Amino acid sequence: MKKMAFGLVLAGLMAFGAHAAEKVRWPVWFAFNDVEDVDVVGLRLTLPSGQCEQVSGMDLGLIGRSQYYNGIQINLLRNDVKDELSGWQIGLYNTAGRCDVCGLQTGLWNESQTVFGFQVGLVNLADYAKGFQVGLINRSETLYGYQLGLINIIRGSELPFCPLLNIGF
Repeated sequence: MKKMAFGLVLAGLMAFGAHAAEKVRWPVWFAFNDVEDVDVVGLRLTLPSGQCEQVSGMDLGLIGRSQYYNGIQINLLRNDVKDELSGWQIGLYNTAGRCDVCGLQTGLWNESQTVFGFQVGLVNLADYAKGFQVGLINRSETLYGYQLGLINIIRGSELPFCPLLNIGF
């Protein structure tokens, strides 16, 4: 009787687990211009581009898009996270719209609605920033931290423009 009950419980867990396993792709997911409602745990290769629900791990390729991202996103042309980014974006154009960046954005152009960490690039844009912006042009609506660059703008500050170094509190 115990073996039969154990077998039924095991069969039930496998039936419920099969649905969840269809959504999670790991350890390597190849994305070829596709839009998938999948979660990637491990490595996602985007050739030339790919979009999915969530990535935890590393993203390599040309253009990588996801709703949520945890890890290191290295795409030559564009990194785009719609909601929550925790990690590091490396690429020419990095965006993290309507989200919180916890970590680092490095590239020629970095954009985020909310930054908790660092933006390093030629152009760094944020609505709310708590941390550092280092680049040629740095712009933030509200900043609690430092801007280092040629043009530094904190629109909600008493000193909205300051070349070289601007500090927001």
